[in-house]
Amino acid sequence: MSTVAASAGEGVTQAPSAKRLSLGAAARIFARYGSPRIMAVAALATLAARIPLGHWSLGDLAVAGGILAVEPFVEWLIHVNLLHFKPRQVFGRRVDPLFAKRHRMHHRDPRNIPLVFVPLPVLAGFLAVLFLIAWFAFPTRYLSVTALATFTWFFFGYEWTHFLIHSPYVPRTPLFRAVWRAHILHHYKNEKYWFGVTSPIADHVLRTHPAKESVESSPTARTLGVDDEFELLRVPA
Repeated sequence: MSTVAASAGEGVTQAPSAKRLSLGAAARIFARYGSPRIMAVAALATLAARIPLGHWSLGDLAVAGGILAVEPFVEWLIHVNLLHFKPRQVFGRRVDPLFAKRHRMHHRDPRNIPLVFVPLPVLAGFLAVLFLIAWFAFPTRYLSVTALATFTWFFFGYEWTHFLIHSPYVPRTPLFRAVWRAHILHHYKNEKYWFGVTSPIADHVLRTHPAKESVESSPTARTLGVDDEFELLRVPA
């Protein structure tokens, strides 16, 4: 598997590897894991539910387009406020959600593929939230199902993109290489910047996409400032 090197005086590069994945090989690995399978089923099911309903309108286009427009900012907010949530004491009890703990594990070991994926309990809760938003935020059932299909397909795309970034797959297009490079900088250069995974749009707008040379390497990029002692980083798929 390829490695990524980053240090205070060096750039972020992907070292040559004898085994570089094709997209087909990457997809076969991706399909072995539970989270991508569940997301794929959800995405296909919502699309299969929407197509027979018919009654297509400009409203469907507006709903899908609006969701895709705000998703980079939602992704940014979730990453900053939830995934980087630090444990704290509330009424004498330690609050450390699973999604935050697993994300710290992911930062500790970014090439550990099982840690790349959304944990199944978190995935179940997130899909439930998306269903509730889609069902109650739109005036017709047609638009609700359109929204749900858009949500699930984007979520599936997020998981696929995140997996590719952390896999041995080598970016072949300038666009994906830019996305890949920004996320690698987040992990190996400074965790306070480059929060986007599928798109750098929110980072550019919210000024968290600086030039690499203008940012100091962070000593807490791998720990997120929390002194965890994980017993096992190689979690099962």
